[in-house]
Amino acid sequence: MPSRRVSRPLSPGLERLHLIWDLLIIVLVVVNLALLLFDALFLLGPLNAAFAAVAPGLHGAYDRHIHENFVEIDLIFVAIFVLDVLLGWAVAIAERRYHRWFFYPFVHWYDVLGCIPVGGFRLLRILRVISLLARLHRLGLIDVHRWRLYAVYTKYYEIFFEELSDRVAIRLLGNMQEQIRSNDSLSTRVVDQVVMPRKQQLIHELTRRLEEMTGNAYARNRDDTMRYVSSLVSRTVAESQEMKRLRRLPMGDVVARSMEASMSDLACRLVHEAMEGLRSPEFTALVERMADSGFDTWLQVDEHTDRVTEQVLVDMLELVKEQIAVKQWRRRYD
Repeated sequence: MPSRRVSRPLSPGLERLHLIWDLLIIVLVVVNLALLLFDALFLLGPLNAAFAAVAPGLHGAYDRHIHENFVEIDLIFVAIFVLDVLLGWAVAIAERRYHRWFFYPFVHWYDVLGCIPVGGFRLLRILRVISLLARLHRLGLIDVHRWRLYAVYTKYYEIFFEELSDRVAIRLLGNMQEQIRSNDSLSTRVVDQVVMPRKQQLIHELTRRLEEMTGNAYARNRDDTMRYVSSLVSRTVAESQEMKRLRRLPMGDVVARSMEASMSDLACRLVHEAMEGLRSPEFTALVERMADSGFDTWLQVDEHTDRVTEQVLVDMLELVKEQIAVKQWRRRYD
């Protein structure tokens, strides 16, 4: 589609002149299309006979003055439409409406083809009416959105294209499922072509997320973690037979409580240092080495893995197809 420049606003006088001309063209197109339809019906024997029986005078006048000279009359309309195209082209050049001067007939192709006085090309003149109505709507002189005909058109337009797009999407997804089922090495290709080229990035990202998850969880639950560690040390000390024997000795209870407090403080410090150490470069390097050593084993592909991967993808596409098959337009219009 040829690009269109943003044209400068027209003066009120020129805008009014454009509007008057557009309205005149609309009237002429409607009259011309009505004549085309009426003359086509006039050629039908039963309708012609019925017309002659109902209004013989009008039938004779139409036959002598319009039907016999219909080609000449249509050429008069064609001449006016050709003049309209040429004037519109000249105005578009004067207003620098398009990027190149010769773009106008390509943009307004329906106007150009509608000037051809042959069969189906004449029907393209109705597109001129639609384009002129759109222009009047943009100018705010009419509001087609309030028209009953526009509401009906919008409804069936949406229904048609939703049904069409849904059928195309379901067909494409079905073809994808068939391709997946017929491919015996899908998992191997996914690993070799998708995962392995990004192995180091994946390992680094997994390590970073592990550190971030663990660090954030510890920061949010530090007090609860310390209380849990202290209670665990206290329970372990209370159940220890050695500590029970120590408490029976003179001053043993004091010594036992001191030892329990020391061990609890030591355990809390160990946990705290261990969690803080998760942010150290040494821990990062350790996790990356562990992930790297197990990465290839984790990605090892066999026949069972291929079947599982294939079935997962097929089932996912089936769910998408089921969702697409839901007719959304029924919910809007029921």
